[in-house]
Amino acid sequence: MRFDSTHSPFASSTCAPTDLACACRDTALQSTIQACVLASCRPKEALTAMNIFSKWCNLPIRNRGDSFHNLATSFGVITAVLVVIRMTQYIISPASTPGLDDLFIVLTMFCGIAGTIINTVVLIDNGLGQDVWSISFEMITTFAQWLFFQEFLYFTEITLLKMSLLFFYLRIFGHTRIRNLIIGTLVFNTAFGIVFIIVAGFQCQPVSYNWTRWHGEGQGKCLNINALAWANAAISIATDVWMLALPLSQISSLNLHWKKKVEVGAMFGVGLFVTAVSIIRLKTLVGFSSTHNPTWDQYGVVVWSTIEINVGIICACMPAMRVILARLFPRVMGSKQTNGLYGTSKVSRKATTASRKMGSESVVKTANRDSSTTVGDQSDRGILFSREFTVDYHDEASLVPLQRLS
Repeated sequence: MRFDSTHSPFASSTCAPTDLACACRDTALQSTIQACVLASCRPKEALTAMNIFSKWCNLPIRNRGDSFHNLATSFGVITAVLVVIRMTQYIISPASTPGLDDLFIVLTMFCGIAGTIINTVVLIDNGLGQDVWSISFEMITTFAQWLFFQEFLYFTEITLLKMSLLFFYLRIFGHTRIRNLIIGTLVFNTAFGIVFIIVAGFQCQPVSYNWTRWHGEGQGKCLNINALAWANAAISIATDVWMLALPLSQISSLNLHWKKKVEVGAMFGVGLFVTAVSIIRLKTLVGFSSTHNPTWDQYGVVVWSTIEINVGIICACMPAMRVILARLFPRVMGSKQTNGLYGTSKVSRKATTASRKMGSESVVKTANRDSSTTVGDQSDRGILFSREFTVDYHDEASLVPLQRLS
């Protein structure tokens, strides 16, 4: 490798250009040489030079593939199991029928399974988490090809996931004053998703240029892929915040005890974690398409995209998990409230009412704690009885009351 005196990476180092042992010990110089070689040479020549330099210096081979394999596999299994459990509620309660929110979460799950397979079987085996100069040219092309498909799949997954959540909102809050806002958001998300899916699919012409342009030997042109990725992430985050505000704005109107309102708010508030993950992912998009070491530098984008999608599926399944747990453990998930009642009868009574619409039960049990008090002249005023009773609400079989809230 030769460098002119002006741009030599050794200019700021104490190592002489001929002192290979010194260069191998100087990590800062290694980074400078790497950047200089990758920027100055043709791609294949630069990668060959970096591979030789790494072997000369006996540099460690970096590989983060195994840790990501475990992460992606774990998330893939967890989300698939949760979606399957979510759908079992329609077996437990035959009167219930699946909605469009269930359809779209199942579609998201299938896309997620495909994404997990691509991550664990294809991308990792073709260099994800390794330095690009440590793998073959054929592996680089395969990696770039499947990363393009994964990008296309990500846009599809995020669109389907948001549609599932919005249809869930429409089912729960469909008779409230925010119905039109939910429908408007649904239309926007659908249009936004379709546009980005199409643009992502044809961001390079010809399409094959997505995975052949890395070596600079083909002919083609691409859009500003960095701008595309940033625009999608920024709009998606703004939509997430808006979608969080929609249900949270209705909690105060729910016919629930304040503790229940806190629980419901906390459940929807978990979506803040998804938004936080999206913001972290946004930071990893810096230089997404301009890096000289894509298999290493794009590791963070793939990891956080995987976390974002899977955590989103988990959050979307939480209300259904709550319903299933309430039906399996009504006493544990129920709530109790004690009040006083004034009446004129000494007979203890038990009143039971069942709500078929809500699938819930309210039980009023009166305790044998009657007491009598004579007030003034009994012949004129009578006897006043005081009775304590406990109300047991098994109201957890539904997320929120489905009656009109406005």
